[in-house]
Amino acid sequence: MAINSFSPPTSVALIGAGRMGRRHLHAAKQLGARLVGIVDHSRTALHDAQSEHGLADELFFLDQESLYATTVPDCLLISTTADSHCALTCAAAERGVKYILVEKPMAVSLRECALMIETCAKHGAKLGVNHQMRFMAQYTAPKLLLNSAAYGGFKSMTVVGGNFGVSMNGAHYFEAFRYLAGEDPFEVAAWFAPEVVPNPRGTQFEDRAGSVRVTTASGKRLYLEVGADQGHGLQVTYAGRNGLISLNELTGEMISSVREVQFRDLPTTRYGMPAEAARDLIAAAEVVDSTAQVLRALLSGQESVTGQQGMMAVSVLVAAYMSAESGGQPIKLDQHLDFDRVFPWA
Repeated sequence: MAINSFSPPTSVALIGAGRMGRRHLHAAKQLGARLVGIVDHSRTALHDAQSEHGLADELFFLDQESLYATTVPDCLLISTTADSHCALTCAAAERGVKYILVEKPMAVSLRECALMIETCAKHGAKLGVNHQMRFMAQYTAPKLLLNSAAYGGFKSMTVVGGNFGVSMNGAHYFEAFRYLAGEDPFEVAAWFAPEVVPNPRGTQFEDRAGSVRVTTASGKRLYLEVGADQGHGLQVTYAGRNGLISLNELTGEMISSVREVQFRDLPTTRYGMPAEAARDLIAAAEVVDSTAQVLRALLSGQESVTGQQGMMAVSVLVAAYMSAESGGQPIKLDQHLDFDRVFPWA
């Protein structure tokens, strides 16, 4: 059963029929959207998509111009590597596509992010970035607890995991942190491991491992610890004024502990006060249902991750590279960032 439908049915096309792209197809189906085209330069990828979804031959195209010669969809899903996001987004907006959802990282430079936002605004296209955190219980559940009077507000978020890549997966946590903190990032410091993280999407792409610290102007903090010498797991610990939440994102196990009510006004130095503890199991991380929620929000005008917010995550990435290359020197996001540098993100 579709989780939402549109009247008249929204026509959707996809560019990029790889593993993530085929998940976008599942998401579009959940919404009851009408699929009008799939584009990929790889015949193998198109064949895999056709086999998986049982689609007609006339829906498949080897390039975007062939698609647009046949139809201009209401909505375009872009699930290619980041180096093509800007050109594909701008071309879609110029062709008259009204809704564009692009994968993360949004682009490979801040200049490209700005051009995508400007072009979409000029042509009346609504641009979204597929950061799904606000639609996943692994983030909404901790946010609800942390913002309660018992926990006393969100203070910090610490992500410890295997070597998952600062750009490939770290970008999601930069947006998650902004969402949970309710504030934009302000300052970034980073220390990268010397090893370059290879990317299976091609030898032209690479990523980095290491440690990143992001803070807001009010002092809320994100710590990302994904060293090149770490090869297992994904654990996130949230701290409020009066409690801790620890969540295994691969299994969905969440352990929480908060001071008993009579001790909540005591100083933070009294960190060993009696506490109320709980153990819960919430939905483990997934991408199909949450992508469907992102797409539904974009199409229906609900709150979703905008191009500006996607650019903010890229700004944190750029600042992390600049900081790591300067020995961990903190970089403020309101200072001059390297706007034109092109990064090798996939």
